[in-house]
Amino acid sequence: MWDLAWREIAAIDAALADGVIDQQGWHDAMAGLLREPYLGAKTPWEQSGKSGTEQDWVRTRKVVVEALDRHGSFLDVGCANGYLMECVAIWAGEKGLDVQPHGVDIVPEFVELARGRLPGWTDRIHLGNALTWNPPQRYDFVRTGLEYVPANRRRDFVTRLLADVGDRLIIGPYTVDIGDEETEHELADWGFTLSGRVETPHEKPGGVRKLLWVDQS
Repeated sequence: MWDLAWREIAAIDAALADGVIDQQGWHDAMAGLLREPYLGAKTPWEQSGKSGTEQDWVRTRKVVVEALDRHGSFLDVGCANGYLMECVAIWAGEKGLDVQPHGVDIVPEFVELARGRLPGWTDRIHLGNALTWNPPQRYDFVRTGLEYVPANRRRDFVTRLLADVGDRLIIGPYTVDIGDEETEHELADWGFTLSGRVETPHEKPGGVRKLLWVDQS
């Protein structure tokens, strides 16, 4: 997600809760919020939702490969311009792993951008809503953010991704206050057991970045 969009996201969530928009309206509003800043960005990491420098991107996103423990396929849900796909393949290689990246995004313009940037992977980059998308294969690793769907669909989202899409679901990285374990508690309440987690310091005092993963049981 766009780093500075939390106020706008809260307003969209409130509109859904109040019945002003339905769930399709929620997805449309989220796409509208992200479309202009992503497509207008000048760097590949900004086109993928991370402001700042390339070093900021590496510092905050490379942690994803901590959840990769074997060769296999990797699906980035909400892949935007495909930059994380591209980087994960490189970072995994630094660990001696052969990880083949794939992506799916709900925004047609992002899919077009990703396919244009990565012409060798056009058949790996898909248009769809991961809540309902029919994947062409099962993946060893699936990365996503729970904020990509309305709060009342997050349990369904996790269930669906583990049942129908991938063997290990990687959630994050995301930022919370130090000591905040709401996501861990939600996953436990939904019947999921964490297989692993990583916490890294945030540049702002009192914050921490987290990456969680759950394996199909």
